[in-house]
Amino acid sequence: MKTSEELVSQSNSAKRPLTTLQKSTKKKVTVRLKNEVEYKGKMDNVDSYMNLIMTDAEELHDGKTIANYGRVIVRGNNVLFIKLENEL
Repeated sequence: MKTSEELVSQSNSAKRPLTTLQKSTKKKVTVRLKNEVEYKGKMDNVDSYMNLIMTDAEELHDGKTIANYGRVIVRGNNVLFIKLENEL
């Protein structure tokens, strides 16, 4: 059995998704929405609701770029997943 000290240490070292996202600002990400639209660009900011502000974003449908935007604001409620490009 693990001691309480070991459990606290383990929980502190575990990655939390929101913390990981907040540390990954200014990096390239791919965001897929629930309606299957994807955006690729640089994540400038993220809040506790996972609302995102992206710059130099491009909108993709079926892997093909259909539009380029200077800035995109994505409501966190619509996000299916966020992939950090440099993490893979």
